[in-house]
Amino acid sequence: MALVMHKECSSKQMDASKYVRYTPEQVEALERVYNECPKPSSLRRQQLIRECPILCNIEPKQIKVWFQNRRCREKQRKESFRLQTVNRKLTAMNKLLMEENDRLQKQVSQLVYENGHMRQQLHSQASTVTTDNSCESVVMSGQHQQQHNPTPQHPEKDASSPAGLLAIAAEALTQFLAKATGTAVDWVQMIGMKPGPDSIGIVAVSRNCSGVAARVCGLVSLEPMKVAEILKDRPSWFRDCRCLEVLNVVPTGNGGTIELVYMQTYAPTTLAAARDFWTLRYTTTLEDGSLVICERSLTTSTGGPSGPTSSNFVRAEVLPSGYLIRPCDGGGSIIHIVDHVDLDAWSVPEVLRPLYESSKILAQKMTVAALRHIRQIAQETSGEIQYGGSRQPAVLRTFSQKLCRGFNDAVSGFVDDGWSVLSSDGVEDVTIAVSSSPNKFLGSQYNASIFSNFGRGVICAKASMLLQNVPPAVLVRFLREHRSEWADHGIDAYSAASLKTSPYAIPCVRPGGFPSSHVILPLAHTVEQEEFLEVVRLEGHAFAPEDIPLAHDMYLLQLCSGVDENAVGACAQLVFAPIDESFADDAPLLPSGFRIIQLDPKTDGPAPTRTLDLASTLEVGSGAARPTCEADASTYNLRSVLTIAFQFVFENHLRDTVAIMARQYVRSVVGSVQRVAMAIAPSRLSGHLGPKSLSGSPEALTLARWICRSYRICTGAELLRVDCQAGDAALKEFWHHSDAIMCCSVNTNAASPVFTFANQAGLDMLETTLVALQDIMLEKVLDEGGTKVLSSEFPKIMQQGIAYLPAGVCVSSMERPVAYEQAVAWKVLNDDDSHHCLAFMFMNWSFV
Repeated sequence: MALVMHKECSSKQMDASKYVRYTPEQVEALERVYNECPKPSSLRRQQLIRECPILCNIEPKQIKVWFQNRRCREKQRKESFRLQTVNRKLTAMNKLLMEENDRLQKQVSQLVYENGHMRQQLHSQASTVTTDNSCESVVMSGQHQQQHNPTPQHPEKDASSPAGLLAIAAEALTQFLAKATGTAVDWVQMIGMKPGPDSIGIVAVSRNCSGVAARVCGLVSLEPMKVAEILKDRPSWFRDCRCLEVLNVVPTGNGGTIELVYMQTYAPTTLAAARDFWTLRYTTTLEDGSLVICERSLTTSTGGPSGPTSSNFVRAEVLPSGYLIRPCDGGGSIIHIVDHVDLDAWSVPEVLRPLYESSKILAQKMTVAALRHIRQIAQETSGEIQYGGSRQPAVLRTFSQKLCRGFNDAVSGFVDDGWSVLSSDGVEDVTIAVSSSPNKFLGSQYNASIFSNFGRGVICAKASMLLQNVPPAVLVRFLREHRSEWADHGIDAYSAASLKTSPYAIPCVRPGGFPSSHVILPLAHTVEQEEFLEVVRLEGHAFAPEDIPLAHDMYLLQLCSGVDENAVGACAQLVFAPIDESFADDAPLLPSGFRIIQLDPKTDGPAPTRTLDLASTLEVGSGAARPTCEADASTYNLRSVLTIAFQFVFENHLRDTVAIMARQYVRSVVGSVQRVAMAIAPSRLSGHLGPKSLSGSPEALTLARWICRSYRICTGAELLRVDCQAGDAALKEFWHHSDAIMCCSVNTNAASPVFTFANQAGLDMLETTLVALQDIMLEKVLDEGGTKVLSSEFPKIMQQGIAYLPAGVCVSSMERPVAYEQAVAWKVLNDDDSHHCLAFMFMNWSFV
């Protein structure tokens, strides 16, 4: 009996410890603690019991179980919400894909019908030719057919009446819907744009139509009215939009509005005029609840009032385009965006016409940009993405817009902004423009503080180049990561000093620049990471008394975009502006930088040079022979237009001096970019920089011979299988040696040894090029253990000529770890047996 009572008591105690019914007051107290700390420690739970009398009858173990269950419920709730969101996205995307499939089926049916009709016409024409060989009968039959099928004549619309404008708007609406959901345009899906719940959407470009057109369909989590508000604010997301003015608003009877809009856009390069548009924009709601914003140009053929004109712009035409915004079940919107324009490509030089005839460029710069901007705002609003630091997303977007707008203003150099072109020095490769009117900059990215702090005006030096066989993304990434390869630290110091009331003395452009390094500090990036904003810290070092003013750190605000090599029709851009340490939200910016726009490939065979100055058609680097393997393998020319613009401030009495300095500096930058292009192009397109590109260099032959000779003297073994005196054959084997061999020059004025030469394996291991190799210091490649071993073995190398280093790990220029089994370091002697440099050979290396 006692045993049964003990079991019942134990069972009750177990039940009491397993099942606890909490009062509402207890749950409220636990919830308060959970909101502060979802996973409290044992001490915190015991403290909670002591501080809350209502929890004194609950054991710490039970409270621990409550928090575990609460975290589990929270995790389940979040997962359920995530799955519901994904389900809504997939349902909406499925609906979008089914509609796209129906549209494609209609397009196929239409093509089959047109094919049959064409076959029938060809058959009838053949029969007509057989029965009557005279041309007159064919012409008369064509005239007879035109009489039976006359060209439809649109009734003339009264330009001054709202009814006439409404008729134009209704016609534009019909034509836009036929493009957005029908087969009015032959759409071809862009490569790499695959639909999915997290994709940008379905992107297509036009084929065989008048003008250029692009179309995108996608999903966003914003309501239709909010989406329409964002899309109408075109300057906030269309980086090429200089200004947009609504000159008149006419309400319509169906609750919509008709707006007369004048828009100006920037020129993509310095050698073409900008475009402006005079359009009618119609906003209305369809019967199914969809919101539509359609737009088309008002011309003499369409009717309507005439718009403003400007001598600095070429009038372009917007063919029926717009936005179809449909509400989505469960919230959000399905968006169809169509852009169809005629940019008057015949008014620009033939080499630049692909910029105005490419639907892919239109898609990336305008159509896809609109959808990406909406997705960015939607995810920021929902809290899906958060930026570090105290900057709000809107502030960061404002910085990006100011950088792009300032660079575009510098490239275009509009007269109404106060810009005027200075006379050249006889060579038309660099254009110098000057502005001394602060009032002209009010309302743009500048403000009066620029001129009160900076001096009396701004000088812009700009140039354009045609690049051959250089991917824009690769070049921009190189310019960003290897700034010292093209920038002059003295010029950077002058630009940074311009933020103060007393600018630093104007420097002379020195080809070697000043010793410096830079550190990139990420600030923000977009959802697809196609654009990122960052702060660059330029670290200055002074090794001579005259360089002491340059030794302090400087800062740049930098915007980089288009570094994805797989993007089609993308515009790669690197824009930066000096800032001070405070970096206020309203800090004035004076941007400079690079823009590279890829042109459609041509199948006309390789070009003789990789760079061409568009302004002077001056061939540069013609003496550098192209590798034969590249000429044989390349079946098309990858052409891009590079635009460079640098802005400097000046005081009135120093205007001419600053102009000379700016022209020299931009020419120096152009030369650096050309050298970089020569180094990048073969390594990227031909797979490697072969020895043929080095065979014309006696320095390379001599250095390879010295390296092999010194290795034989130190080890008694041969580094190569051929005689080191064999010339090109020895250089070729040295270049293709399986181990990474690189030379390091010890400079007494430098803080660390710097690499000067490497074979192909060495370049692959360091993930760099011969041009960028000279920016890499030995101490940044070796890890801490390798640096200590080398320091201890360095006296041995200098005395005995060679040392063997144990296995270790080094770091490439892309900060990837590289493991090697053994390394050999030896002293390289020249023909006079004097010390020339150090050589390193890393054996059996591989990326970790």
